[in-house]
Parts: sequence; structure tokens; C-alpha cells
Amino acid sequence: MDIRELFTPAAIAAVWNDNVSNRVPYLGAGLFPAKKKAGLDLKWIKGSKGLPVSLMPTAFDAQATFRDRPGLEITETEMPFFREGFKIKEKDRQELLRIQENNDPYLQEILVRLFDDANELIEGAEVVAERERMQLLFPVDGNVGITIKANGVNYTYDFDAAVNNTRQWKATNYFALTGTALWTAPATADPFKDIRTAKKAVIAKTGSTPAHAIMNSYTFDLLTQIDAVKNRFLTISGLSYGYLTDDQVTDVFTRTTKLNPVVYDKQYKDESGTVHGFVPDGYVAIIPDGGLGSTYYGTTPEEIDGRAANMDVSIVNTGVAISQIVEPHPVNINTLASEIVLPSYERMDEVALLKVIA
Repeated sequence: MDIRELFTPAAIAAVWNDNVSNRVPYLGAGLFPAKKKAGLDLKWIKGSKGLPVSLMPTAFDAQATFRDRPGLEITETEMPFFREGFKIKEKDRQELLRIQENNDPYLQEILVRLFDDANELIEGAEVVAERERMQLLFPVDGNVGITIKANGVNYTYDFDAAVNNTRQWKATNYFALTGTALWTAPATADPFKDIRTAKKAVIAKTGSTPAHAIMNSYTFDLLTQIDAVKNRFLTISGLSYGYLTDDQVTDVFTRTTKLNPVVYDKQYKDESGTVHGFVPDGYVAIIPDGGLGSTYYGTTPEEIDGRAANMDVSIVNTGVAISQIVEPHPVNINTLASEIVLPSYERMDEVALLKVIA
């Protein structure tokens, strides 16, 4: 039996889709719904006031990471390209020779391992899109954009280009607290005042009313310790507590700010293996109801020309191409995941960001 008859891009896609309900969804996927478009053109990618996004030209590696080749130059109208894969090498094929029949005791174990490896590639493609979306929502320095540096590639997209040396979004929608206003100063901090200031700025600028406040657990836990929150709970409930539970904080926060607190703690590993949260500590993104933009997927080389190049190709998650090709010498089976992905952010003026720690 040929393992390629069982471990195919179509089978990988089917296994991934069958298991999708068991995975914790990415928050950004709902805020920036996926859309498909042809090619690499960035004309669909918009930022503040619907203006086109600026790209700093650089080079990107046109091959999967297990193979080196000089990079190609990209222009300022192209979306970023990502591709990675794994090999079933000649030595691995010797192990696979033990599989002769469907009831072989080794079959299930080996296939599970292979599909797990393939799922990790698809999950990695999902991480790329979520990193991009969360960088837009949480620009830690107030400069809205996307930067991904790895494998000799540097993608930098500026969504808030300066006008007369002033970044328009940062000037009106980014609030970095200082001194006694920091949420790490529980006796003097006033989160309700900070949020009201940010909400008023968004309403004055766009007329849109914010509805949600996104933060991680670290930032939410700061609220449980702040006197202004405790005192507000005392006023509403008539009961005094030295420590508030998460539910109590959520209740007083929602009643006072008219915002729904959303705690998002999903994490990922970067290219060096370091673990990061998609939402950084000490930041609160204040957003309206509905989508904020779109996650655009372009057509990868595998999707366009893969079948003509004797590749087996299937598409998952709107635009992630799973492809497979056999190298004749040495005899290797290469399984690749590739994507061209970049979000637009048309409603960024309706979003405010609070930096609440030093």
C-alpha cells in the first residue's frame, strides 16, 4: 500500500475540517472575517479613513524553510507570503514499508503522527493571520502596523502613515497613562475615567459608540485590586469586599462603562520558540460591535500553478494551500502549507487603545 494514497492534501484538509469544532477559535477571525482575492495586490488593504496601506519594501524567501535560495524583491504593492513544510525522507519511508495492509498495527500510529505534523503547519498559518490582526488591535507604541521578521524576511506595513509628521490615529485614539493614573497604582487609578475619555474621543471622531473592551487576564486582574472599582461596586451593591471576584468586576465594569469586557489569553510561539500572548499585558482595546476589517488571503503559487507542476493541492481556511510533491532524488515526500495573508482595518478610527501600565 502506498502511503500517499492515505496521506494526501485532501485527507489533511478533511481531518482539519472535522476537528475544527474542538479548537478554541481565534478572536481576530471574528473581528476580521476572511476573504479571498486573486494575486498579491494590496489595493484592497485599507487603514484609517479608507486610505491605502504603506509597505516598506524588502525581500522574502520564495522557498519553504527547509530549502535555501536567494530571495526575490517585493514591491510596495504586494501582500506577505508565508510557506513552510516537512519532509518524509528516505529513512522514514523504510519505516513506512512495514505498512502492507489496512489492519497493520503500525498504520494508525504512523498516520496520526503524519496528520499531527500537517495540522501543526495549518495551525502555524492560522497563527500568522492572528498575529497580524492582533498587532493592528494592540500597537504597543501607538503606531498601527504589522511587522513580522523571521528567516531573513522583514515585512513592515504602516496603517497610520504620518501627515505633517503626525500620526493621525495615534494622536487621537492612543492613550498611554502615566504616574498615579497607572492601573498598577490601585489607590489612585481610575479605570472608569480612562475608559470614558477613550470612548468620548472615538464618539467625537467617528460618531460610533464602542461596545467591547478587550484585554488579557493580567490586565483584568488589575481591575480587581483598584480602589475605584471596589468603591463603585460598594455604591452599586451596598456591600463592601476587600477582594472582588471576576464576576463582580465584570458586573461593575459593564454597568459603569457600558462596555462588555472580553478576556483573551490565547498564546503562540514565535519563530524562536518564545511564547507570547496575542494580547500584551497592560493594554485595553476599546472596539465597536461588528467587524473591524477583513483578513484577505491571496492565491499562492501552489494554488495557481501547483497542479501543473505535478503537485497535489487542497485549500483550507479560505486561503491556506496544503500541497504535496515527491522529489525523485533523493526520494522525499514534501508536504507544504503556504499562504498570502494580510488584514485590512477600515474601522480603525472607531477603535481606541489604552496603555495602563508603565
